[in-house]
Amino acid sequence: MEHEVKTLDNGTAGSVSLAEDIFGILPRRDIMARVVNWQLAKRRAGTHATKGMGAVSGTTKKPYRQKGTGSARQGSLRAPQFRTGGVAHGPVSRSHAFKLPKKVRRLGLKSALSQKAADGKLVVLDRAEGVQKTKEAATRLQALGLLKSALIIDQAVDTSFGRAIANLPRIDALPTMGANVYDILNHDFLVVTQAALEGLKERLA
Repeated sequence: MEHEVKTLDNGTAGSVSLAEDIFGILPRRDIMARVVNWQLAKRRAGTHATKGMGAVSGTTKKPYRQKGTGSARQGSLRAPQFRTGGVAHGPVSRSHAFKLPKKVRRLGLKSALSQKAADGKLVVLDRAEGVQKTKEAATRLQALGLLKSALIIDQAVDTSFGRAIANLPRIDALPTMGANVYDILNHDFLVVTQAALEGLKERLA
C-alpha cells in the first residue's frame, strides 16, 4: 500500500509503503466505539458524591417517643425524608474505569488508522520539526490543508514544533505511544511522520 510522503513545505519526499495489517484492514466501527467508551470512562473523575444519613451533621436523638403522638414513628432527624437529612441512594465517589482486552484495544487503533487512510484523511510527513514560530507553523499547515483540524503523530514530538503549534486550535501532537482511537477520530486529518510509522509497527506488531 503505497502512500505519498509530504514535507512541511508542501513538497514531495517520495513514497512509503504502509503496512496493510495496520492501515489497510476493514475498519470495525463497533470496536472503535468500545475503545472510545473505555477511554472516556477512564477519564471520568468519579468524584461525585452526596452525604448520606450517616454523613450529615445533626443530632442522633430520637425526635419524639415511639408511640402515642399520632405521627409516624421516626428514629432520626438525619433521615432522607427530613429537609436537613441525608440523600437516599445518592452517588458515591468511585472509578468508572472498566477492563478492555488488549487485543480489542489494538484492533480499535488499527481500525481508526485504517479509517483515516480509507477516507483520504491520512497524511505522511517526512518529519515534523524545524518550525520555531506559531505563525510559521500555521502557514505551513495551511498550505498542506491541515489548519482546520489535525492530529500529528511523531515518534517523539519535537519540543520546538510542539511549542509552535500549542496555540493553534484543533491542532495537536502526540508521541507514538500516546496515539489513541479517541484523538484520532476527534480530528479531521491524521498526520503521521515516517519515524512514527516505524513506531506504530513495533507497537501494533
